[in-house]
Amino acid sequence: MRSWECTVCGYVYDPKVGDPDNGIAPGTKFEDLSEDWVCPECGAEKSQFEEM
Repeated sequence: MRSWECTVCGYVYDPKVGDPDNGIAPGTKFEDLSEDWVCPECGAEKSQFEEM
C-alpha cells in the first residue's frame, strides 16, 4: 500500500497505520477515505495530499 503526504504540513498517511484517532482502521487505503476526511495535523483537504 502506498503512503500519501500532506503538501501543507508534511503529515504522512500510512494505510498500514490508518488514522485511529479519527476512526480510520489500519489497512484503510487512502483511496477509500471519505472525501470529507481531512489531515489530522493541519485540517487540509484530501485533495492536498500527494502520493509518495
